[in-house]
Amino acid sequence: MDSFETLVGSLLEKDGFWVRTSVKVELTPEEKRKIDRPSSPRWELDLVAYKAKSNELLVVECKSFLDSPGVRARGLDGTDKKEGSRYKLFNDSVLRKTVLGRLVKQLVSSGACAPSPSVMLCLAAGKVASEPDRERITTLFSRNGWQFFDDSWLRKRLLAVSNSGYENEVASVVAKILLRGQPRHNKPLEPTR
Repeated sequence: MDSFETLVGSLLEKDGFWVRTSVKVELTPEEKRKIDRPSSPRWELDLVAYKAKSNELLVVECKSFLDSPGVRARGLDGTDKKEGSRYKLFNDSVLRKTVLGRLVKQLVSSGACAPSPSVMLCLAAGKVASEPDRERITTLFSRNGWQFFDDSWLRKRLLAVSNSGYENEVASVVAKILLRGQPRHNKPLEPTR
């Protein structure tokens, strides 16, 4: 588990989700053949978040890319196969349907979530390469029913956390250190979903 996943998970917990990182999905041999990966080990998801009240399940791929150019749309829209290999669930509909379907069965059978949750694929990105990339990704995600947690989403939530009381957890500590002395805004956040 990396610190970016921990930060994103902590912010989702503030929105009422329980969060698990590095979730292993136990695909059956038949499912592995279906996704053309018969010898694949368990599929691992960066972060899974569930809100019982609304029975919604978020599957979040986390890409901090803080010391790189950032997330580019071409890796998500099918125009760059090499870069697209970083985003397998977004670029392979059979893989996505199979892995997310098995995840739901696994969580429901263990009692971790209620039957028939609404499932949404999400990408959390610490840095986006450019404004045109941000616009293209936002449009693509909207069209596909996915959610994009970009750096502005992170900033807004960290600012809200910095305005709240102290809690000994990652998002609170990071927000209070980074945003110390910044003007306080008490504008309510829009829900994650």
